[in-house]
Amino acid sequence: MKRLLLLRHAKTEQANKDTPADFSRALTERGRADAVAMGQQLAGKAYLPDLILCSPSARTRQTLELVNRELRSPSECRYVDAIYAAGARQLLSLLQALQDKADMVMVVGDNPALEDSLGLLTREATTPRVFPPAAVAVIDFDISAWREIAPCTGALAELLRPKN
Repeated sequence: MKRLLLLRHAKTEQANKDTPADFSRALTERGRADAVAMGQQLAGKAYLPDLILCSPSARTRQTLELVNRELRSPSECRYVDAIYAAGARQLLSLLQALQDKADMVMVVGDNPALEDSLGLLTREATTPRVFPPAAVAVIDFDISAWREIAPCTGALAELLRPKN
């Protein structure tokens, strides 16, 4: 079995004349608090990934830093440029190329890519269409190798929200 954790970055400041670059937007105070709460939830449920793949944007890096401060995951973390602008199919290709020594992988990224990936990968008709900031979708796959991951092969085990 393989498990995928999709972590959407926490709430960010709005883009404006002072922060024109989407890539550079930082977390708000609420976003920082939500990221800490999510890290506590993940730690409490023992969701410790073997590998973390993170978009290099400021908001995703900040979210991961705060989540991991609570989670205390010793796993390898890779900042992957392709995640920043990826769509669901690109994320799927990235996952299919992973080495199989990692059984639980966390991807830290943005919407709409994560919400679209959740819809692409899970087979439930009840898959939520709303993926709020700082939420984590836990998806289980009955596969032994990441190359076997395909659309509609995952089962949504849990959708964690910061307010849970």
